[in-house]
Amino acid sequence: MTVSSHSLLPNATLAAAQRAIDRCKLLARFTETPGKIQRTFLCDPIRHCHRELANWMRALGAEVKIDAAGNFRAVYPGLAPDAHRLLIGSHLDTVPDAGEYDGALGVVLAIALIEELNGKKLPFAVEVAGFSEEEGIRFGVPFIGSRALTGTLDPDLLGRQDGNGVTIQQAIEAFGLDPNDIPAAIAHNVLGYIEFHIEQGPVLETMNRPLAAVDAIVGQSRFELIFRGAANHAGTTPMISRRDSLAGAAEWITAVERKAHSVAGLVATVGSIHATPGVTNVIAEETRLSLDVRHASNELRTQAVEALLGEAACIAQSRGLQVLWNERMNQPAVAMDPFLVVQIEKSIADAGCAPHRMASGAGHDAMILAQRIPAAMIFLRSPGGISHNPAETVEITDVAKAIDAGLRLLDRLASSREFLSGAVYKRPEV
Repeated sequence: MTVSSHSLLPNATLAAAQRAIDRCKLLARFTETPGKIQRTFLCDPIRHCHRELANWMRALGAEVKIDAAGNFRAVYPGLAPDAHRLLIGSHLDTVPDAGEYDGALGVVLAIALIEELNGKKLPFAVEVAGFSEEEGIRFGVPFIGSRALTGTLDPDLLGRQDGNGVTIQQAIEAFGLDPNDIPAAIAHNVLGYIEFHIEQGPVLETMNRPLAAVDAIVGQSRFELIFRGAANHAGTTPMISRRDSLAGAAEWITAVERKAHSVAGLVATVGSIHATPGVTNVIAEETRLSLDVRHASNELRTQAVEALLGEAACIAQSRGLQVLWNERMNQPAVAMDPFLVVQIEKSIADAGCAPHRMASGAGHDAMILAQRIPAAMIFLRSPGGISHNPAETVEITDVAKAIDAGLRLLDRLASSREFLSGAVYKRPEV
């Protein structure tokens, strides 16, 4: 007789997992677009998310606040009033037409761990963070929330505008917050940061494993490119006489795909394209595109970007076009904290799962916090490898195993002199 993994899990753990899934579904109801999940930086539906999270955390005796960058922050106290903190969290914003679990699951799992403590206090406080902006959809800049916690939110960034001409500063003020208080959002007395997140890829499903310890996050480069030609009549302009910006952009897009196929581990994406004037019977005068390049090697990523920009210049010259580009992000690959990765790996094994380490091909708030705070991640299997899509889902048994592993991790850290003293870390204090 075959015994299912479902039957091996305690009923209480399965109940906690179901509650976490139900909470993700509840948060998914708070959206800017009826019938679809969409929450961008400090939109009104974020207020409703904050309200629900605050209710759940206050019931556990936590102190709740929204910092000046719009991050949800709730502190479950430790044994001592001045205890250092373990930060656990993820983001609350989404891409357009998103799934229910990207980001949100990491926040509700942090709350689930505290609930499963049943009032027990640890040698450290646990701070739950729901970051205000990870995806970078509204303003084209990701990680606004986590940058605030690390003190790396550039004040000049506050003047950046969204598609409606609203600046980040104005968005913060419209949410009832004071941008002048952003320095107070910096995390202090933090021993480490843990982020639970769906994998957003097919690796764990292919290996039939529910969880993994993330030991690195690949580097990312993001650019905006602008091909400029000349608008003219689509019916009367001979093909040989055209300076078609959209045709040049299309040629370059295929070059991007060829380059990505030619370098092992490289991924490159043109995810956004906009042609002007954008009508059927006019040759496109200007075409704007995005470029997203990622690789675990900073050197190979940089080489690929240089090659792709060079290819854009060659294509533009051959077609009588002008091409410009602006760098939007240059995020180096980030290694997760070795000590925390080992503790996560052991906790996953103690939860009855085969341990596995892997790099994340997606960016996460952990890569920003790791600049100042020891950070690591726990991935949950993504059925079908689907994410950033309404079909995104999770298995209840995987969520239960994540809760089990998370509780074992808290126990490990609570009994670790090295962790409690911070002696294993050499990064600057925040």
